[in-house]
Amino acid sequence: MTKLKRILAGSLALCMAGSMLTACGGDDSSKSDSKAADNASKAGGNTATPVDDADIPAADSLVNTGKKYNIYVWNTEFKERFETYYWPNRDEALWDGVEVNWVTNSNEGNVYQTKLDEAISGQNDAKDDDKIDMFLVEADYALKYVDSDICLDVRKEVGISESDTANQYKYTQDVMTDSNGILKGLSWQATPGLFLYNADYAKDVLGTDDPEEVQAMLSDWDKFNDVAAKMQEKGIAMVSGFDDTYRCFSNTVSSPWVTDGKITIDPQISAWVDQTKDYTDKGYNNKTSLWDDAWKAGQKIDGKTFGYFFSTWGIPFTLLPNTLDKSVDDGGKEEEGNGGYGKWRACAGPQAYFWGGTWICGAYGSDNIAITRDIMLKLTCDTDIMKKITEEQQDYTNNKEAIKQLIDGGYSNAFLGGQDHLSLLTEAADNIDLSNKLSAYDQGCNEQFQAAMKDYFLGNVTYDEALENFKKNITNVYSTLTMD
Repeated sequence: MTKLKRILAGSLALCMAGSMLTACGGDDSSKSDSKAADNASKAGGNTATPVDDADIPAADSLVNTGKKYNIYVWNTEFKERFETYYWPNRDEALWDGVEVNWVTNSNEGNVYQTKLDEAISGQNDAKDDDKIDMFLVEADYALKYVDSDICLDVRKEVGISESDTANQYKYTQDVMTDSNGILKGLSWQATPGLFLYNADYAKDVLGTDDPEEVQAMLSDWDKFNDVAAKMQEKGIAMVSGFDDTYRCFSNTVSSPWVTDGKITIDPQISAWVDQTKDYTDKGYNNKTSLWDDAWKAGQKIDGKTFGYFFSTWGIPFTLLPNTLDKSVDDGGKEEEGNGGYGKWRACAGPQAYFWGGTWICGAYGSDNIAITRDIMLKLTCDTDIMKKITEEQQDYTNNKEAIKQLIDGGYSNAFLGGQDHLSLLTEAADNIDLSNKLSAYDQGCNEQFQAAMKDYFLGNVTYDEALENFKKNITNVYSTLTMD
């Protein structure tokens, strides 16, 4: 396939797979459009086809001619990892005369994907120094890009072998494996989830804050519900709001949201609806919504909320800063005595799950593929660097050996009162299975379904009315889909 054809094919696949408001949009999709979208929806949870080392290009054979390296991101997280952990370890010869250019567009309102799609559609005609070299994606919409020609083949085009990635968790590669078994991206992090709970409330209501003992009381949903009733008697919400348990269910489904152009609601999604309605009616939650001020307020040590389901990023980026009385920006320190620091604990909870994650993709048409290889090797495969990131940033890195070395070395987390939560995360990560669970429409389906159900939880509509609202809204977003 020529370069032009490949770029056009990739851009076309993006339009067909679509997110909610991409630049490729439009509601007059043809039958061929629907077929392309369906093909993308089948891409997730695949196992990568083994690639012989003889087919891995040598590092010195990769393109490296551009003078500007363009990276598309939506926040500063990857930039901080890049500058702190990659840049001091970079192959300096590759960067001789090359400038890094960060293109940042917010995830709010789908701006990031829209801007990325616009740039991708012009990749073939762009001047060399304007071409995208690397871009990042999240799990909820990764397949939109994975099953297109835009992402470089990690093995045969970027030159990273299976031995290079041997320590990575399989599910992190399954997310980025297309329907032909080709690996299209890598991540420096794995994102298994845990239940983070307020140690003071645990002592008061359960008589202990010991993670093993609390876990025994929360090891399945029936037990979790029993504890919720006890918390409610003391005026404490078990979880904050409608969305808090959602990822436990949505990321453990048995089938994807969309198959062959048809939307189906998995039994796990229905279980979330039943539980959340029950919790709302019984006062087991505070009727908050994810990220709103009331939801954040519950993370104060006196916030009247027992716990939150978070994956690995939730501790350093969300729970820790929200529980402090004096923020770091205002001169506060991350230490005991500042709000709830040191007063939270972690346990596995009733169900293994994952939430989120960020993946690095090399862009087809890049004139600096050798640099892409160096970044991927250093930031996703290097055990020493991965170990350092976890030690310093509380990020659960995508490297089994690095995590093992930390656990064997007596790792402890001061925010969690000295607890070793890496062992819990390792067990959860090993239990993540994405076989036939992802589709290119996950972001839209998750967001629209949660939004539609809130009126039902609040008693404003019946379940059937909420479901009909979801059907109307989701088929407006994705015009090629149907739903019984």
